[in-house]
Amino acid sequence: TLRMPSCLLKLTRVVLSHKLRALFILIFKFTSFACIILYWRITEDPKGRGRVYSLPVEIHCARSVPSPPHTIAGEPPPSPGDVYFVETSERINPSYLYLFTCSVESAARAHPGTRVVVLMKGLAEGNVSLPNHWAFSLLSRFPNVEIRPLDLAELFSGTPLAKWYSQPEHQKEPYFLPVLSDACRITIMWKFGGIYLDTDFIVLKNLKNLTNALGLQSHDVLNGAFLSFKPKHEFMELCMQDFVDNYNGWIWAHQGPELLTRVFKKLCAISNIQNGMICKGVSALPPEALYPIPWEEWKKLFETISSSELHNLLKNTYAVHVWNKLSHDARLEITSQALLAQLYSQSCPATFAQMKKDS
Repeated sequence: TLRMPSCLLKLTRVVLSHKLRALFILIFKFTSFACIILYWRITEDPKGRGRVYSLPVEIHCARSVPSPPHTIAGEPPPSPGDVYFVETSERINPSYLYLFTCSVESAARAHPGTRVVVLMKGLAEGNVSLPNHWAFSLLSRFPNVEIRPLDLAELFSGTPLAKWYSQPEHQKEPYFLPVLSDACRITIMWKFGGIYLDTDFIVLKNLKNLTNALGLQSHDVLNGAFLSFKPKHEFMELCMQDFVDNYNGWIWAHQGPELLTRVFKKLCAISNIQNGMICKGVSALPPEALYPIPWEEWKKLFETISSSELHNLLKNTYAVHVWNKLSHDARLEITSQALLAQLYSQSCPATFAQMKKDS
């Protein structure tokens, strides 16, 4: 009989002893090669069938839009305690950018450990990134600021306001955008809790110790420009129900300050709201806490005031409402000692620097 050469015999034994490993390597290489061929064919398909859509080559991470909370657009709900701003128009560049940017910056500085979430309806209409604008570049420096799309249908789902929002005739009403903003804030407070602020607030102090609270703008009138509530609070639930039951979009403030005032009075069975009173766990903060300048005296924002006078005026104030609906056309001397100029300088220095540069 013929005998196998010793070297060939040794090679055969090695191959047999490692056949499983060799078979695995062979299959892996074949699969990798097949994947590469398939990828080339898909990406080179001139008609676009089976195309793999990918991110653009150039990605500006600082201006990308993070995913929104679950009940607004598909992620787990945020933990209670976030600070919310809302832009209900289609604008991506909000009007009155200096005040908008100062509001968000001042809130971010006063709440360094808290997410400050800016919800913008314009971003939910297919826009995937923010405009290349100094305001958003400035706000991107703050790690706790997030700009997110606002999906209104999703926000109102599961609440009494869902049916109201689905009726297109409301969009013809004269105050639809303010009313829509009123609807958003009470729904956000009920669903998520935390703090809501209008974009014409300048924040002076941390607001986190104000829980289940809103402010009196004047004697016996509550304002919703600031709201701070735990999620699923009874007061916010009653506000949503009243919004629908007593709806009238043709009367200014009927769905806003008047709604909050009548719900508070009904809940507490009272005819007048006293400064600082607490009823059913809800605090009615005195005007100096959030509205130290009454709306009738908004021009004081543009008048000169000494540092000591300003300190005395705001010693019990958490944030200053600027009444932008009334004051937006007034001219502000950036380098003056006007009350508003001093607020910009102290509470939003980055925005103030940009204002000085632009002026």
